[in-house]
Amino acid sequence: MVKALIDISSSANRILAIIKAEYGLKDKSQAIDVMAKEYEELVFEPKIKASYLKKLKKIQKEPLIHIGTIKDFDKRYNISTKK
Repeated sequence: MVKALIDISSSANRILAIIKAEYGLKDKSQAIDVMAKEYEELVFEPKIKASYLKKLKKIQKEPLIHIGTIKDFDKRYNISTKK
């Protein structure tokens, strides 16, 4: 665990207080940890996995299926969209 003395703005202090209350944390250092983890997931984690992109490209190369009307869709998939 690293200890640090920091200067923050009053708005940053309010944000930390909100995070602390929202997550039921003991102190603002835990709020900083939560904020850092969420920032990491938001900014540093890849948005889409490479394996998913490969699968998506494969699907995009497949021929399109023309269904037509809702009636044709119902007939093709043996379902009823009518209520």
